[in-house]
Amino acid sequence: MLKNNWIVIILIVISTVSLSLQASETTPMDSQTQRDLGYFYGYSFGNMLRQSGGEDIDLDGYMAGLKDALASRAPTLTPEQQQHLVQLVTERRQASLARQAQAEKEMAAKAHASASGNLEKAKAFLAENGKKEGVLTTASGLQYQILESGTGVRPLASSRVKVHYEGKLLDGTVFDSSVQRGTPVDFGLNQVIPGWTEGLQLMQVGGRTRFFIPPDLAYGPGGQGTVAPNSLLIFDVELLDVK
Repeated sequence: MLKNNWIVIILIVISTVSLSLQASETTPMDSQTQRDLGYFYGYSFGNMLRQSGGEDIDLDGYMAGLKDALASRAPTLTPEQQQHLVQLVTERRQASLARQAQAEKEMAAKAHASASGNLEKAKAFLAENGKKEGVLTTASGLQYQILESGTGVRPLASSRVKVHYEGKLLDGTVFDSSVQRGTPVDFGLNQVIPGWTEGLQLMQVGGRTRFFIPPDLAYGPGGQGTVAPNSLLIFDVELLDVK
């Protein structure tokens, strides 16, 4: 359901009610259909009330007002009381929106802090890692270490490849692994992150390589699933086939 467009929900439900009432003048409904329709209206309005911060209303009062409206009876509330309640609902809605905006602002601040921290950690790691024996660095900043040389075909950027791999975060957490699933993966090199597109072209079938992928060649500041924004990714990849 739409969290912030409860007015739209009201309009949809009201228009549905109006259309169904017009139809009911010519198409009689059995008791079960009437009950189902009543439930539908109740559930729709209940959802609207919950999402607009009005889930604590008195249900007896709600039913009394509903019955009076359906029976075309005058409301028991004076115009002044109604205006006061409209103002109260408006204030509560504004307060709810303000809380939501504050929560989103705090989440954005935390995400920004996390992204900044992860980026600094990635830079520091790559600066030291690049000095290690056997670790090579490309012009893009991708680092790799050949674990086992291959002797087969080398893929192109347009190739489809079949690989086994295991992906880890900087702290050693495994976030994705075809090895653990026991099933190799087949994909086009134009369908993956830039670090993979570039890195796989450095391999030959039968080879195994460890890639150290900078954030800008991975998921960047947006992150992906369990991968936090600006995370450096470490992949051990075995190239099984090129198509």
